[in-house]
Amino acid sequence: MIFSGKTALVTGGSRGIGRAVVRRLAADGARVVFTFKVYADAARALADELDGAVAVRADQEDLGTVDALLDAVGDRLDILVNNAAVNPPTALADITGEEFDRVMTVNVKYPLTLMQRGAARMPDHGRIVNISTLNTAIPAPGLALYCASKAALEQVTKVVARELGGRGITANVVSPGTTDTDMFRDTNPPEAVEQSAAFAALGRIGQPADIANVVALLASPDGQWITGQNIRATGGLIL
Repeated sequence: MIFSGKTALVTGGSRGIGRAVVRRLAADGARVVFTFKVYADAARALADELDGAVAVRADQEDLGTVDALLDAVGDRLDILVNNAAVNPPTALADITGEEFDRVMTVNVKYPLTLMQRGAARMPDHGRIVNISTLNTAIPAPGLALYCASKAALEQVTKVVARELGGRGITANVVSPGTTDTDMFRDTNPPEAVEQSAAFAALGRIGQPADIANVVALLASPDGQWITGQNIRATGGLIL
């Protein structure tokens, strides 16, 4: 129970990678506050399943929801995991100013605000883990906004690592490769699973728990000497 007595905040925790992270941190003893926007039933079921877990609705397009979220966390935040994001495939010719602002707010501005305000209640040796994507290294058509926003988050993380390092607080990025989530299966043809597995050195696509394990490592005492890094958790999809 390496996280016993610690409080973690995970955004986008109702399904996919975020749900696996919530489960893993809770299993290791943390009190976990996690957010959801749409999937209220799944969020409540997860909160009921895990001792001490709290689900809070938060729309990351609205910075006004930060207050309620931090109220649920309380005075002390030991682990912050910025996982929630949007990825609207949009061709270059179709990008609008409104969509640019929305993606940048959800994927960069809201996580930055949580890091800024969360650091004020984070004790020395706290942990920040931001979830990015392999697409910042292997971009694809239609993902200009997503790739740009995640690249910005990666750079912000490096600066945060520098600024908070004097307090022993680490800040890192985890960039998943192909991971078996509802979002992946909803936005890709069935053959994409087999194709991605064939390219990975480990011969399969990732599971949400694979990513959660990496997050847990970075959040643990064993991760104290890793900061400002981008861990590409891809099963060898990129080497």
